[in-house]
Amino acid sequence: MSETDTVDTRSAKHIRRAILAILWVQIGIGAFLAGSDVMSGLDGVMRPSSAPSFDQPVRPGDQTRRFEPANAPDLTTDPSRRTPFPGGDNVPSRLAFEAADGTAFVKGQISPGDAVRFDEWLATVDVDRVRLMSPGGSVQDALHIGRTIRRNALETVMLAGDFCYSACPYVLAGGTIRQIDDEASVGVHQHYFDENTVLPAFIAVENIQRGQAEVVAYLTEMGIDLRVTEHALSTPPDEIYVLVPEELVEYGFTTAEEA
Repeated sequence: MSETDTVDTRSAKHIRRAILAILWVQIGIGAFLAGSDVMSGLDGVMRPSSAPSFDQPVRPGDQTRRFEPANAPDLTTDPSRRTPFPGGDNVPSRLAFEAADGTAFVKGQISPGDAVRFDEWLATVDVDRVRLMSPGGSVQDALHIGRTIRRNALETVMLAGDFCYSACPYVLAGGTIRQIDDEASVGVHQHYFDENTVLPAFIAVENIQRGQAEVVAYLTEMGIDLRVTEHALSTPPDEIYVLVPEELVEYGFTTAEEA
């Protein structure tokens, strides 16, 4: 073997070692970031929200409550005013649709794919307004459903005892006219913009920024005051900030007779 061959062989070994070192560093960084995300999630489990539950009345200045999407809160202080929602008090794991007397009843958690299901269902019924009961769910599907409602010039309505949390207010915002009973409940909080929270930080940040930009653009499109996002961004996912009637008017969720 010539001296040149020996030098080339040594150089190749150095390059391989350098590449391997870079790969191990990248793996280590990835493991650290993933571990940080997991520990953050575990921290949330180990230290649950200290906010009051929904059995405590919401008042101005005391509006944050513990949030469990699968559990429907009983919000009506005057049961005689409550208009039953089709399907009873259960909260389906994905949206359920019914129609009667010109009203579309949309109830349940908003799951990926529900927007397409809603489009297909809406084409088969004749309705003028949409009544909502949902703890939220998929942000992208909620934005799509809201735009479908606006495109079809439908109103949105919430009666005494109805609730609309998390991503659901985006659906509510789609109504050309939005009527919300004082004993209905609308609430906002931080969103997950990706189902997998164990992601490299730069990807997670990029997804959050993109998702938040889409939400801001949507709210502007629907005529909602962006100050509501201050409450959303400052409220963790395991809590909900309940908007009082004055805020619903101030931020544009409740409209006059003409949108």
